[in-house]
Amino acid sequence: MALPVYATTGQRIGYYSFLTYCGFVFFFLIAPIFVVLPLSFSSSPFFEFTREFMSFESEAWSIRWYKQMLGICDPNEIITTVCTDKWMRGTVNSFYIGFVSTFLATALGTVAALGLSRPHMPFKGLIMAILISPMIVPLIITAAGMFFFYSKLGLTHSYTGLILAHTALGTPFVVITVTATLTGFDNNLIRASQSLGADTMRTFFKVIMPLILPGVISGALFAFITSFDEVVVVLFVGSVEQVTIPRQMWAGLRQEISPVILCMATCLVALSIALLTTVELLRRRSERLRGIKHR
Repeated sequence: MALPVYATTGQRIGYYSFLTYCGFVFFFLIAPIFVVLPLSFSSSPFFEFTREFMSFESEAWSIRWYKQMLGICDPNEIITTVCTDKWMRGTVNSFYIGFVSTFLATALGTVAALGLSRPHMPFKGLIMAILISPMIVPLIITAAGMFFFYSKLGLTHSYTGLILAHTALGTPFVVITVTATLTGFDNNLIRASQSLGADTMRTFFKVIMPLILPGVISGALFAFITSFDEVVVVLFVGSVEQVTIPRQMWAGLRQEISPVILCMATCLVALSIALLTTVELLRRRSERLRGIKHR
């Protein structure tokens, strides 16, 4: 929003100083991405900006690392252990675990938020604190606790254990977003639906769900991002068969420094931008449903 014409000199100085400060903060957050993106297209096997690369010479730019990420091996090059399908296997595992855990977290978190939104819910504060505890407790402690607990149940080194662990980490995000959506929910709509003869399930799917759907989808996206980006729990609970993208990137940084890591990081940045854009569009849709207009 621009300054009005009657703004004083001090107000103008403060306004533009604030914009400058926000610009520096934005640059500080985005600068690492500006480094990763171009390096992923470098033909050099090292993380460096060569003179040829900076001069935009065609020989210095290549998509060879993206081919290795996809498991496409160049027959003209020496086949090494780097050119395998491990990155694609990690991608498949990440999406599989992410989708299943997101579905479970969304279902559990939505039901919990509906219960917590009731005015006469007993011990509401205590239950909310327990539900969001995975967001507060240090992740290394949560992962260690999950390892010892799942070991007793025989769920370690299995997809089931990883899915349940990621569900526990993603549920708090669904609870918070759906609870925030239900804050402005008009309970008179539920009473009107019941007075017209609708049962509980029909009221939920025909009245409540359409209005809270943006919050549910936003929570699901946050839960998916949490699962897709998780590495500590995977190191504790998973095995070599449940390698995900973050764990593969972690192993790549420790064992083999390859620009393939930059290619995968570029793809993750693009995925994050797409998900955050979806969240913003859902937020604006939710505001339009509530009658909030943007100026």
